[in-house]
Amino acid sequence: MDDFAMHYGHWGWVLVAVLIASWLLYRFVAPRSWREWMGAGLVQAFIIALYAEMYGFPLTIYLLTGFLGIDLPLTGFSGHLWATLLGYGSTGAMLEMLLGGVFILVGLVLLIRGWVQVYRASLEGRLATQGVYGLVRHPQYTGIMLAVFGQIVHWPTVITLLLFPVIIFAYVRLARREESALAERFGEAYQAYRQSVPKFFPRLQDWRGFLRSLLFAHQD
Repeated sequence: MDDFAMHYGHWGWVLVAVLIASWLLYRFVAPRSWREWMGAGLVQAFIIALYAEMYGFPLTIYLLTGFLGIDLPLTGFSGHLWATLLGYGSTGAMLEMLLGGVFILVGLVLLIRGWVQVYRASLEGRLATQGVYGLVRHPQYTGIMLAVFGQIVHWPTVITLLLFPVIIFAYVRLARREESALAERFGEAYQAYRQSVPKFFPRLQDWRGFLRSLLFAHQD
């Protein structure tokens, strides 16, 4: 019980984690329209809910133990719910953390790489088709989805599990609206691009190039 109590109640850590994650979000998503702000706001709510439970108050654990009567070991690793509920203990929790971390890292790299390509294209007044945009049409949104999914793997909570499908739905709709606007602006050039490049995830034969684009910045 002492270990469990020592792990939580660190609201200063919550504040620092939320500020850092929020800065990354708004810096590289750079929302402009109200729909983009709404999507970013949902991710912001996800971030707050995540770190409030990770370091502040473990609401999900209390709900599971108090209302559903699930017997959970009250340790610092209990927040790794998949491993805890399946009985994999601290080893499972560490593996869960590593797996979630891979998704989070790939998502952040996609978010940043996508922002760089959009920024360069906007300066030149052209359609972004280089780098990761040559493999998927919405790498930034894919990055957000992967990063959010990684956190679900790493540290699931009731609120973040509820927010996850809402975030996916919001960005799928946002991508659809953006494509309509781009088709109007770039005409046949965008139609050709849309037909040749997948929306969120690369084709099977393109995964090697996709992973390479994450490791090495495109210089075009």
